[in-house]
Amino acid sequence: MLMWIIILALLLIGLGLIIVELVFIPGTTVVGLLGLIFTGTGVIISYNHFGSDVGFYVLISTLVTTLIALFYSFRTGAWTRFSLKSSSDSKVNEGILNGLHIGDEGITISTLRPIGKAEFGTETFEVKTLGNYVEQGQRVKITQIYSNQIVVEPIN
Repeated sequence: MLMWIIILALLLIGLGLIIVELVFIPGTTVVGLLGLIFTGTGVIISYNHFGSDVGFYVLISTLVTTLIALFYSFRTGAWTRFSLKSSSDSKVNEGILNGLHIGDEGITISTLRPIGKAEFGTETFEVKTLGNYVEQGQRVKITQIYSNQIVVEPIN
């Protein structure tokens, strides 16, 4: 009787770990491997202790139970209460360049090689040149503004 409890516990723990791997933390493989080890150990113990016939029935019933549990887990939406239901559709630095326009003048805070920092008004922005080397403290003018990139050129 004790051996059946051990085998059943190993199989249930293994099945639980496999489901946790597939549903909650996919991609880690550590939990899934532990689940396979527990399940395999339970099947091997049943083969060794009870013989080939009982071991085969335990193996088949374990495979069928695993397939049914996985099907139930994914098909019925049993795990939807654990899933994230909200989404974020905002963008990083959205609206940060709203106050800037082509032709605005500023001063470099760092050396532009070709990327560095410049100050326009009271705000500091990351800017880039078209390959020019611009010293710190030099006046620059905005020539292009892309989605989140400011292209400047030095003012002579």
